[in-house]
Amino acid sequence: MHLITKSHEQDTYPNNIILFPKMLDVYQIQLTRFLETEQYGEAVRLLQFLLGCQGVEQHKTEWQALLDWLLGAFPDAGAIEGVPLDEVDESEGEMAEQYFRNKVDQDPDYVNKLLDSIVNGPLTPQKLLGLEQLTYLDHPEIDDVLRSWLVMERLPALLQFHILQTLRKRGARGTIQFTRGQETVELEIQDTPVGYDDFPSAVRSVPERVREQTEVQDPGLSLLALDLWQQCVMAMYGTPAYRSILADEDATIDIWAAALHIWMREMLSGGHDIDAERIEIREYYGITDALRFRMEQAHKHLKNLIESPLLRME
Repeated sequence: MHLITKSHEQDTYPNNIILFPKMLDVYQIQLTRFLETEQYGEAVRLLQFLLGCQGVEQHKTEWQALLDWLLGAFPDAGAIEGVPLDEVDESEGEMAEQYFRNKVDQDPDYVNKLLDSIVNGPLTPQKLLGLEQLTYLDHPEIDDVLRSWLVMERLPALLQFHILQTLRKRGARGTIQFTRGQETVELEIQDTPVGYDDFPSAVRSVPERVREQTEVQDPGLSLLALDLWQQCVMAMYGTPAYRSILADEDATIDIWAAALHIWMREMLSGGHDIDAERIEIREYYGITDALRFRMEQAHKHLKNLIESPLLRME
């Protein structure tokens, strides 16, 4: 398994890796996470890796366009060879802010064009970059356009969460109600977590619990658990499933951690039967017969996320 993480940075990547559909889903999620957290250098490295893989030709035009955009907007995102990104003099956030403001200086209609490109057209990861730009820009229509888009359109759950984040970063407040899948969600904009560390401790404890079980024998799995879980909790935010994670029960974290662990093993097994492994994993987390139904429900919910449009931006 070739996970591109900060602890496994590379300057060049092999071009003979074949990506299978399940791992492609994993990398797409990781790419979205890098864009969402403004880790543009990491996004560049991951795109360079993906472009060197086989079996994903249908995605390469989009990936190349995104890579070209990132390198044009953030020259240092390519990383000076041998210099860690956190040692570059100007932070990526500062670079982004200056870049977007320069765009407005050059084109007074830039904000209107940007809003149009975000609200209309295909759903791609570039929309996340567009939303990030809006946090730096001052325009009287931005908040109203984002609110209307969130309420009126049926959007992927991750995109909905990022719209909420953008509104929160811009200082918007108040209650907003919209549809997520088959559910109606009602949230306070000002309560939206700005970053993963802003989620409640119970939420953050789930991948930590997986890490405790996997860090010795399979450290790559613990990294994958964190990446996937961050995307899942954003997609679930505000739903009954999300609120169930916050239940004040000792077993809740074990239930969701076991479900996450089993789900990842299924993804990485390539569809092979893992029934025996499922039993072992349940034992790791102390999932008794009394808790098994709740764990299976949590597992089903996570599995549905990755297999439905709720977690996809494509």
